[in-house]
Amino acid sequence: MLSGGVGAAKFLSGLVQLVDPQSVTAIVNTADDTILHGLNISPDIDTLTYTLAGAIDTKRGWGLRDETWRAMNSLLRFENIRPVGSLAAPTWFNLGDADLATHFYRTARLQEGATLTQVTDEIRRAFDVQVRIIPMCDQTVSTEITVASCDASVSGQTISFQEYFVRHQHSVPVQSVGFRGSETAIFGALDELRASDAIVIAPSNPIVSIGPLRALAGVDEALTARREKVIAVSPIIAGAALKGPADRMLRELGHEASVVGIARLYSSVCATLVIDHADKDRRSEIEATGMHCVVTNTVMSDPIAARNLAQVVIESVM
Repeated sequence: MLSGGVGAAKFLSGLVQLVDPQSVTAIVNTADDTILHGLNISPDIDTLTYTLAGAIDTKRGWGLRDETWRAMNSLLRFENIRPVGSLAAPTWFNLGDADLATHFYRTARLQEGATLTQVTDEIRRAFDVQVRIIPMCDQTVSTEITVASCDASVSGQTISFQEYFVRHQHSVPVQSVGFRGSETAIFGALDELRASDAIVIAPSNPIVSIGPLRALAGVDEALTARREKVIAVSPIIAGAALKGPADRMLRELGHEASVVGIARLYSSVCATLVIDHADKDRRSEIEATGMHCVVTNTVMSDPIAARNLAQVVIESVM
């Protein structure tokens, strides 16, 4: 599975109810990764890990359940003494007390010379997750968002994904998206794409979650070669994203924010698109792009719905 965060995690939680988790590999976007407080943070990897471990805070959709926030609250005492221009002790990105332990471990291991792939596997095993979780690469790739307009402090500037998504609550209109470092980064799972029985593109943002993976050398070529075994689940339902800015971002970048827009983005590398019943009237338009279209319930409102969606996906591609 090519994976972003929350939507992919929900889908995986359904999939592992049907198949041996050890037969599943999630190849995860790391262009959202950031460094804060000197710590290496991998949000999408951690969301998958925590969800599959049954440890996710289901209400927020990220972080650990039963979390406390004493460390973050204690940072507030430094706000009035922090020099102008200093980036020390930011409070706009919340890290729970228990969640910090994951970032402590990841950072220390990376500083010891371990690769992100090695560290991700160690963290996966620490949480007793059976699904194999692989970062898209071990090199640093960073999503950069050029904003078209917003408050005077950032208008027309290029900001990091986390600044766009968390600090500005993805309310800033987007002018362009780039993936710094993607030209030289090495995709770490080409062999998995070539050897797998099926490849699922998760219901993740096609621009900033799946886009970074596709920006790496060899990925689109590998998908095209396996196109009949590639199936995508649309993250757009009735013209809207259930969570996050995918619909607005598609429109702002000149794409149609619909299942047809998703089909146009994926048709060259993917043979089948799974859409929700709410979009069944657009089936013929999807098929006009050269894709098969499968209609089912794609809203993963609970574990049973996630399992049922995974069942349809398996039956449609295997």
